[in-house]
Amino acid sequence: MKLLPVLAMGLSVAMGDAAAETITVVPVEVTDMKALFGSVESRFVIPARSRIGGTLVSLDVTEGSPVGAGQVIARIVDDKLELQLTAADARILAAEAQLQNAEAELRRNTELLNRGATTAQQLDQIRTAADVARNARAEADAVRAVIVQQMQEGDVIAPGDGRVLTVPMREGQFVLPGEAVATVAGGGVFLRLAIPERHAEGLAPGAVVEVGNGQEGTIAKIYPEIANGRVTADATVPDLREDYIGQRVLVRVPVASRQALVVPQSALVNRSGIDMLEIEVDGARERIVVVPGGVVKTPEGEMREVLSGLRTGDRVIVQ
Repeated sequence: MKLLPVLAMGLSVAMGDAAAETITVVPVEVTDMKALFGSVESRFVIPARSRIGGTLVSLDVTEGSPVGAGQVIARIVDDKLELQLTAADARILAAEAQLQNAEAELRRNTELLNRGATTAQQLDQIRTAADVARNARAEADAVRAVIVQQMQEGDVIAPGDGRVLTVPMREGQFVLPGEAVATVAGGGVFLRLAIPERHAEGLAPGAVVEVGNGQEGTIAKIYPEIANGRVTADATVPDLREDYIGQRVLVRVPVASRQALVVPQSALVNRSGIDMLEIEVDGARERIVVVPGGVVKTPEGEMREVLSGLRTGDRVIVQ
């Protein structure tokens, strides 16, 4: 019975030796990431402007309201247009009466000319008067159409699909032509990054960025102008939340690449606060003291960088 613990311990050591593997350390290329904050921006932010001046009589949206392209979101009324429309209707009636009178006179003189009771010259004059009356009626109709169009332009329409960001106006307020009644954001969102200019050389479109919530995105555009010592870049991130435009998000951006020595995390052994690796030298095992760095991503997965104590070609034993 006393032999059982000894046999169990021996079996455990044998299994540990069988599970161990040896890897040869070679430099791998790792990417240095720069942590910074990006802001969530909309693809477009367009103001919905008034096309005429007048009083804002209705406002159907507020901040955060979803809108569709062409949707009427507010109504502006100019009382003068109603008076102009009444005057235009009166001019149409007057022009219609003159036209009817001129056409009747033209018909009478045409019959008189057939009977020889008038002259062709007088008939031409009456025909000209009828044409003038007809054109006057057409002009009155056109003036009325312009006024009706101006009244229809009192509808403030959404410039595109999206959400309302701001509504600086309130009902009852007087609005000048061209003033913004609301601003609409749409077209999806992206991350706007401001990267220190010392990292500009390491930036490239298509580079993968890491977002703080575990997502990944790609740099879609890099702007050539450097402002306030920073390079502006846009990154697209799938399923980026659109709850808040302007929200700051933690992002890690690749800025440079370098050679590094890495080992699996399981190869490191900590004894009394000292990190060590077990290596194979001439068929024997030795433990060396190393200074580990951070976790880096490699084609084989996440590895631990070793800053010092390890050399290229060392054979590391991994349990």
